[in-house]
Amino acid sequence: MRVNYLGPLCAGMHPAMEGLNIRQFPPSCFLVEVSAEAGVSGPIMEGDLLIVDEGRSVSHADLVVAELDGEQRLFRTHRIGGAYRLLPTAGPRHSVIARASDLRGVVVSQARRYAV
Repeated sequence: MRVNYLGPLCAGMHPAMEGLNIRQFPPSCFLVEVSAEAGVSGPIMEGDLLIVDEGRSVSHADLVVAELDGEQRLFRTHRIGGAYRLLPTAGPRHSVIARASDLRGVVVSQARRYAV
C-alpha cells in the first residue's frame, strides 16, 4: 500500500500525535500517512500515521517503507541473504525482491488518525 511522506517528525505536526512523546524518537525519524488503498479495517488503516526510522537496521519481519517505481509503499520484510523479499501489507500478494538501498526506513510507531 502507498504511503505519503509528511516530513520530519516534530512536535505539533499532526493532531493524531497529541500525547505522543516525540523526544523518545531519534532525529532520524519521519512521518508518513497511509493512503486510501489500505481500507478501513485491519491493523493498518487509511489515514493512519506511521513514524519511520531511517536510521534503524532492517530485520526479518519488520514493517518497512520502500521506494519502488517512484512510490513509497509499505511492506513486511523477509530477509534473504543480502536482499529482502518485500511482502505487501494490502492488495495483490505478489512479493518484490529489493536491496537495502530501496528501503527508506523501519516503522517504529503507529498513530490512529480517527477514533473508531
